[in-house]
Amino acid sequence: MQVTQTSKGGLGINVQAEHAVAITAGTTVYEPSLVYVGVTGNVTVTTVGGETGVVFTGVVAGTVLPVLVTAVTAATATGLVLLT
Repeated sequence: MQVTQTSKGGLGINVQAEHAVAITAGTTVYEPSLVYVGVTGNVTVTTVGGETGVVFTGVVAGTVLPVLVTAVTAATATGLVLLT
């Protein structure tokens, strides 16, 4: 997976993934990955850095979370897709 930042403030992140797979809350990831959110809601993750219980609140539909994750532990958002 290739991730590039295209603007100064961290906005405009481009993702070029080789694989995409639909997931649900409770999914453990075996390769650090980004998560696409298809339907607005909250997403709780474990980051590749080891932080647990990190909650992204009110994630808007069509968003790619800007953090590499190793697990999606909970979600009210749906339409989650793992990008690797």
